[in-house]
Amino acid sequence: MKDEKRPGDNGTQWTSHNSQFTIHNSQSIRRVAMLSVHTCPLAMLGGKKTGGMNVYVRDLSRALGRQGIAVDVFTRSQDDCVPAVSHELGENGRVIHIAAGPEAPIPVAEVENYLDDFVAGVLAFAQAEGIRYDLIHSHYWLSGLVAEKLRDAWGTPIIQMFHTLGHMKNRIALSDSERATPARIAGEKAVIQLADQIVAATPAEVAQLHWLYGADPDKISVIPPGVDLERFQPIESKTAKTTVGIPCGDTNILFVGRIEPLKGIDTLLRAMALIQKRCPHAVENTCVAIIGGDPWSDDPDEEMARLQALRAELDIHDLVTFLGSKDQEILPNYYAAAEMVVMPSHYESFGMVALEAMAMGTPVIASEVGGLAYLVRDGENGFHVPSRDPEALAERMYALLNDENCRQMLGRQARQYAQQFAWPIITERIIRLYKKVGQEKHRLQKFLKLL
Repeated sequence: MKDEKRPGDNGTQWTSHNSQFTIHNSQSIRRVAMLSVHTCPLAMLGGKKTGGMNVYVRDLSRALGRQGIAVDVFTRSQDDCVPAVSHELGENGRVIHIAAGPEAPIPVAEVENYLDDFVAGVLAFAQAEGIRYDLIHSHYWLSGLVAEKLRDAWGTPIIQMFHTLGHMKNRIALSDSERATPARIAGEKAVIQLADQIVAATPAEVAQLHWLYGADPDKISVIPPGVDLERFQPIESKTAKTTVGIPCGDTNILFVGRIEPLKGIDTLLRAMALIQKRCPHAVENTCVAIIGGDPWSDDPDEEMARLQALRAELDIHDLVTFLGSKDQEILPNYYAAAEMVVMPSHYESFGMVALEAMAMGTPVIASEVGGLAYLVRDGENGFHVPSRDPEALAERMYALLNDENCRQMLGRQARQYAQQFAWPIITERIIRLYKKVGQEKHRLQKFLKLL
C-alpha cells in the first residue's frame, strides 16, 4: 500500500484547533517510525516487560495520529498468531510486529541477539509499502541501537527516550540478578551519543544522563509523559467497587505495576503487617490489592514467589491479594475503588501509575525517588515516604486510612494537578521537538549541498 495523503500533503498549512499549534508543509513531520523493540504497546499491563513505557508509546502514538501524523510502531513479534499489522491505535496509527528471533516471549537480555533481524524486517516493510519516514522516535536502549542502523539506511533523525537507565537500576540493586548488564550500560552510552535529541521525563533524569553518562544537556528536552484524562477521570466509589467485585463497605489499598524487586512491594507488605500488629481495628475489612504479574502460574517467577512467601511469613494472607495483570480498560475502576494508591518503589524514572491515580482523584503515597519526587507533591496531591522504610509507610497509610477529609482533599488537588499532563498539551510539546529536529536536519542538508 502506497503512502496515502495526510493533512498538509496538498502544499497548504493545517491547524489543530484543540492543541493551539500549526504545522506548515515546508517543515512538517508527516510520518514517524516509533520503535519499541522489546515490548508491544498493546500488551497486557503488569507483565514482566509491560508497564509505563507501553502506555506511553501507545497513547503518544494515538495522540499524534489525532493530529494527522501517521505513526508506525515497530515491535518484535512474540506470537505468530497475532496479525503482523494491527490498527488498534486508531486513526493514522499502526503496530507492526516484526519477526526477529523466536516468535515467543524471551528475556530482554536476549533480544539484543536479534536486532539485525529486526532492522532487516523494518527496512523490508518500509520498502514494500513505499514509505518514507520523516523521523525515528525510539524507546529504551535496544530501540536506540536499531534506530542507528535505520538512520544509516534512511538518513532520518533520531529522538530517543530511555524510560529507565541501567546505572540507576544498579544503584538500588541488592543482588547481581537485579543489576543491568554491561551490554546495556555500553548500549545506553552509545545511544546517548548517536541520538539527535533525547527526551527526559524529569529534570532529575537530565542530571542522571549528564552525571552518569556524560550526555550533553543541550540536546536533552524535558517533556513528561501525558495521561488520558477521558479514560482516567473520577468514578463514584460504589460504582467502581461494584464493577470490580469489592464489597462497598470495604477499604482498598492498591498497588499497580510490574512484579520486580525495584518496585518495593515487600515494603508495602511489611507496612501492612505493622499496622495489623499495632492497630488491628484500622485494617478490618481492608485489603491490599496488587495488580501485576501472574500469581497463579505453576512456575511463578522469583519475585512473585518471594512476595507470596513473605505474605505467609507475615501472616497477612487475609489482608493482601494478588490480582495478576489487568487490561487498562478496567484499571480506572480499580483506581476509583481504592482509598489510596501506594508506590513504594526504589526507583521510578517518572511514575505513570501515580499520574493515572491522581487523574482519577485517588491520593498517592509514593517513595521520594526519581520521577515520583517531582510528580507527587507532599501534602498537596499525595504523600512522600522514604524508600525501603516500612515504618514510615505504615505511619502514613494509617493516618490516611483514618482521615477521610484528607483523602478527599488530596484527591481533588491531585485531579486538578493532573490536568497539566493532558495528552494534547504533552503532544504539542513533542511535535515542537519533532519540528525542531526536522529543521536542524534540513539546515544541515542545505549546508552540505553548498560545500
